[in-house]
Amino acid sequence: MRVFTGTLGTETNTFAPLPTGLSDFTARGYDPTNIATSDLQAFGQVTRAVRERAAVAGWKATEGKIAFAQPGGITVKAAYEYLRDQLLADLKAALPVEMVLLQIHGAMIAEGYLDAEGDLLTRIRALVGPTVFVGAELDPHCHLSMTKVEAADVLVLFKEYPHTDIYDRAKDLVRIAEDAVAGRVRPVMRTRDLGFISMIHTSRQPARGIVDDMLAMEGRDGVLSVSIAHGFPWGDSPDLGTRVLAVTDGDPTKAEQICQLVGDQLLAARDRLGPQYPDPDAAITRALASNLQSVVFADSADNPGGGAGGDSTFVLERLLQRKIERAVLGPLWDPIAVGFCQHAGIGAKIELRIGGKVGRFSGRPLDVTAEVLALKSDATQDGLSGTRASLGDVAVVRIDGVVVVLNTHRTQGFGTDLFTQFGIDLATTKIIVVKSSQHFYAKFHSIASEIIYVDTPGAVPANFTLLHYKHARPTLWPFT
Repeated sequence: MRVFTGTLGTETNTFAPLPTGLSDFTARGYDPTNIATSDLQAFGQVTRAVRERAAVAGWKATEGKIAFAQPGGITVKAAYEYLRDQLLADLKAALPVEMVLLQIHGAMIAEGYLDAEGDLLTRIRALVGPTVFVGAELDPHCHLSMTKVEAADVLVLFKEYPHTDIYDRAKDLVRIAEDAVAGRVRPVMRTRDLGFISMIHTSRQPARGIVDDMLAMEGRDGVLSVSIAHGFPWGDSPDLGTRVLAVTDGDPTKAEQICQLVGDQLLAARDRLGPQYPDPDAAITRALASNLQSVVFADSADNPGGGAGGDSTFVLERLLQRKIERAVLGPLWDPIAVGFCQHAGIGAKIELRIGGKVGRFSGRPLDVTAEVLALKSDATQDGLSGTRASLGDVAVVRIDGVVVVLNTHRTQGFGTDLFTQFGIDLATTKIIVVKSSQHFYAKFHSIASEIIYVDTPGAVPANFTLLHYKHARPTLWPFT
């Protein structure tokens, strides 16, 4: 068996002020050679699954480029075309192959390409022809366009949010592909467009039960895979919206029935799939009234994992103005402030201007007196699928009663070690503010007395009606 694998993608927030260029891809696991890196990050899990199966089954596996950028604004046209053409060149050099297995995100929008990964899959299909198996693993926050569906034989999406199952779904894709090429199954895909957008938290009901039902369907009665494409509300795409995707063994009717069943469950619960979002003052008041420690605030609107700058000061400003003690916040992206702290050294007290640098969604910069508590170069934190996520250089500072983790590599908060590696005791901390929408949940829920998703201004707002779409359908709920 000859198989080709590679990765190209990002999650595009068309409302974010930061363009996504070539350097954003080269900063995250990109390998300019024809050999993928051995230290695979979260979006290299298809390559990982192929490697492992190839070693057992004796396949000849060719690994193409792995290029995945931190979510941000629209991808620069030249960057997308350069990386796309490199991956296509890798594939062409590997031909003939029996299967092509990719990891893409599914919500990548580049200048001139409203469906960049649909363009990629279409070109791959044209290159390999109709008989080669083409499959891909996608993030559930994708735009599940018919272009993608028609170009591929099978698409498999992560089921969990936070994305704790990337590797498991990659193995599902490899298994289905192997069985299809061997003639043991004949995958058939069907989709259902539900006509709404929502943030679906699979960590809580009712979404938890729906996902559990989907998992129970798989592997029985010819059901190969069931996925929910949540959609990415901050990507202005004509394909924006929540969809169900079912893959069965040669039975389109069953696939359609599954789409109908799961779709009906989601439609009945569409206004309960995500959390409530109090404003920062209401969240602080609630935390102070609880007599509990370790109340976690999710600063979702400033989540770099959704394309935000990660430098907003809205929550921090209120914590300082209200003189809150025993609070921590991070990661706050501010390379300039980190540099000043490195220059001053641990123990120094310096006048520092932090945050508020990227644009209007960042709030105003705060002028503070900061005590430098810790410094670390090339710091990491727990990431997705057992990987480590880079924080870059870190400076930990105390500003009155608030400890802030400043960093140089724009990223969201994933693990509790974002704080604990610097000696911060979360058990005795009153308020823990994490710049993340939901991926923090996998590591923080076990130590949190309560989790509050906070409503702030930002590039990833919870209120989708604040966004000015040009390409998305105006008939989507909650717009109608």
